Amino acid sequence: MIKLAVLASGEGTDLQSVIDASEKNEIDAKVVVVISDRENAFALERAKKHKIDAYFVDSKNKNREEHEKEVSEIIDNYNADLIVLAGYLKMLTPYFISKYRNKIINIHPALLPFFGGKGMYGGRVHKAVLDSGMKISGCSVHFVDETIDGGPIIIQKAVEIKDDDTAETLASRVLEEEHKILPKAIQLFAEKRLRIEGKKVRILPKA
Repeated sequence: MIKLAVLASGEGTDLQSVIDASEKNEIDAKVVVVISDRENAFALERAKKHKIDAYFVDSKNKNREEHEKEVSEIIDNYNADLIVLAGYLKMLTPYFISKYRNKIINIHPALLPFFGGKGMYGGRVHKAVLDSGMKISGCSVHFVDETIDGGPIIIQKAVEIKDDDTAETLASRVLEEEHKILPKAIQLFAEKRLRIEGKKVRILPKA
């Protein structure tokens, strides 16, 4: 059973999918701590409801690295094996990424490498996808490296775009798939079935 630290800035529905999968014993992982950079993030309430320790770490009047050192102290106190970014909107510094190299994963609401990068989050992603005329969107779970949304991709799921889709309707269908592939990626990590080879992630067969 691996220990998860989840970083979230908003509603926490992706966090909820991981908590639910853990409580149903669908994954060999347990959320031991949830940390947010926003005091009113509903993700913190979700954690408390499930008796998971929850922390708000204020980033005001600190540089990014100072803030991250506070976050990392909490993570280290819980001996987390994997850090899951579930709607966490702060960009991580090289300090944090190098400290937890290949132990941070992120869920993104598009088929990377398309529609990722700075400023591409939430409804902005879905609007950009629709404006592009794409027929397919989806979501991706990837390892985090120094490039924004550019780390090696673990798993993706495609979602067909309908002619009458709005950013909101597309977002809701993509979110359903996020809730499936994020626990799946965590389970693959728990089973030590992920091998990073350059920019690729090879999924190893079950032992």
